[in-house]
Amino acid sequence: MLHVMRYRHCNDTLQRETQQPRRFHLSSSNKKNSHLTRRNLQQNQAQGGQTSASTRMFLRSGWGWTCVFVGSFVFLLSFSIRRSLSLSLRHLSRLGVAGGLWLGFCKLLDLLENATGSCYESLHAGPDVANGQPLLVLREDESKSECLKAGMLWRGYEVSEDVFLLCLCCLLLAEETAVFGPYLNLGGMSDAPLRILFLFCVLLLALWIFLLLCLLAYFPQFPTQLLGGALGCLSWRGLYQGWYRMGPSWYCPGRPGLGLLNTKTSSTEAEEAQPNHDRCN
Repeated sequence: MLHVMRYRHCNDTLQRETQQPRRFHLSSSNKKNSHLTRRNLQQNQAQGGQTSASTRMFLRSGWGWTCVFVGSFVFLLSFSIRRSLSLSLRHLSRLGVAGGLWLGFCKLLDLLENATGSCYESLHAGPDVANGQPLLVLREDESKSECLKAGMLWRGYEVSEDVFLLCLCCLLLAEETAVFGPYLNLGGMSDAPLRILFLFCVLLLALWIFLLLCLLAYFPQFPTQLLGGALGCLSWRGLYQGWYRMGPSWYCPGRPGLGLLNTKTSSTEAEEAQPNHDRCN
């Protein structure tokens, strides 16, 4: 009997000794997998942040390219018809109004996001990954700029400024270049520089539409993008379909082509009336 009890005791001891390294091996492998998962998440976040920052920087430069090509086209078209610097500057002021509106909305949206958002920090101590997602700790009294500079996450109510800018640039390009067709139909002279600038504006419009479609397809954030697109369309409608139709004055630059196509029409009618007057005489 004593011999049997000793034998069972030895077997239990051997089983415990064989299970302890297995537990240690399992715990070390879990720690290793957790460390690798956290490292992959950090690398993916860093790469995603760099891609998003470069994409946003390129999209933000779109307003500059739009102003360069559209401004050159509007100035050359208006100055070639009237030879008036004040009239050309009045037509160029529409770009300044649109740029001021865009900057004002960007400041307003930043204030809205800072007021409704919160800053979160990834938890690096202990088991910081649950179901493949890092655990986040709320950090109070942190602005968006300070949160992003510290490498933390910002979650808040956001309106897509990129979609807003692309929609506004596309509609502005379409409005400002639409006067070129009626100008040619009225017999207006179009030199090579004017045609080249018009071609660049059309290519730029196609590029912004392509980038807008890529942004909606590969970076889908439909609630925020829908609000950004609606804000861009409302800005265009308020300017070109509302305010600019009030006529040129000290507080309104007027519609595109106003004062240019009318002058061309009146001069054409005068040229046609002159031969008729000579025949009557």
